[in-house]
Amino acid sequence: MDTTAAQKLRRHDLSTPTDLGSDAARDISAALSALLADVFVLYLKTKNFHWHMSGPNFRDYHLLLDEQGAELFAMTDAIAERARKIGGSTLRSIGHIARTQRLLDNDAAFVTPDDMLAELRDDNRQLAAIMRQVHELASSAGDVATTSVLENWIDETERRHWFLFEITRRSH
Repeated sequence: MDTTAAQKLRRHDLSTPTDLGSDAARDISAALSALLADVFVLYLKTKNFHWHMSGPNFRDYHLLLDEQGAELFAMTDAIAERARKIGGSTLRSIGHIARTQRLLDNDAAFVTPDDMLAELRDDNRQLAAIMRQVHELASSAGDVATTSVLENWIDETERRHWFLFEITRRSH
């Protein structure tokens, strides 16, 4: 490909027309991309803990984390497509995720099952709070489609948090 053709491709506008207005579309799609980075981080951490689970409750925890991972992964395409539908852009690489994420990775060689579950519990709680912020932004712009899908994702996230909270609850 010659330089002129490459420059034309780089200038190509991928935005989709929307009645939300350019500022709202830019801000909401940026918030959705950041949310997507966090969902990918939580998905991979959930799968990491699923793969490295051990102990007497292995089967139950392994299956729970597999279910939760699948639920998180199912959100990813819808989040990215929502950003694109309103004229924005979204994540392009693992590096982009790393630069955008707010949830923390866990690269430890060993994490106890209790610590895994507690960390995922706290991450899901933080993810729900992030989703509420995106919901507020979308709502203030009149973006009912984004608020609608976020309401379902918030409910799913609260369910994951609830399950993990109950598992990690200690009787006193």
